[in-house]
Amino acid sequence: MNGAQDLGGQMGFGPVAPEKDEPYFHAEWEKRALGVTLCAGAMGHWNIDESRHARETLHPADYYSSSYYEIWIKALEKLLVRHGFVTGGELASGEAGSDGTTPRRVLKAADVPAMLARGGPCEREIQAAPRFAAGDRVRTRNMNPAGHTRLPRYTRGRVGVVETVHEGFVFPDTNAHGKGEDPQRVYTVVFDGREIWGADADPSLTVSIDAWESYLEPA
Repeated sequence: MNGAQDLGGQMGFGPVAPEKDEPYFHAEWEKRALGVTLCAGAMGHWNIDESRHARETLHPADYYSSSYYEIWIKALEKLLVRHGFVTGGELASGEAGSDGTTPRRVLKAADVPAMLARGGPCEREIQAAPRFAAGDRVRTRNMNPAGHTRLPRYTRGRVGVVETVHEGFVFPDTNAHGKGEDPQRVYTVVFDGREIWGADADPSLTVSIDAWESYLEPA
């Protein structure tokens, strides 16, 4: 969806200003926000793509006024309500009124290191041959889906060149909505800055994205 998260090329938000030696966390509560989000995800009731979509569907005014981990927590609240773990009233009061959904799994402290080391691999074996090869000129589809997608808005309908052909990966557009993994091959596609941003763009600029096969067509 064209949500508040899709900021590429938008003006008025100021420059990106990376911090020198930026810490992982700027406050103690952010550590807890990360931990709670990972533990809740480990219960097995949603996947990473549904989690991303929950963040994207925050109201733009709420999204833009929230810090990184505030966005995580607000999206987690949506997921917990959606899957029946808590109610909106319980979140508002801070008190549990019922037992709610029983978790499929509970992550124990002793199991955390192994879970973090394992991660959440999304690679999948596919038998179909690649539709495109390195060096091919491709155009991204011009689409505006209501659901989740990993194709950035600013690259849609643009022509680029395939740089790398990857293996199969879970297709986020279906996986976020319980429609199956539908694995597809992924390609790294490089765009000239002027193709993306127009004649006023820095002529030395290039932009690369990882695009699922169904996002692409021959140019």
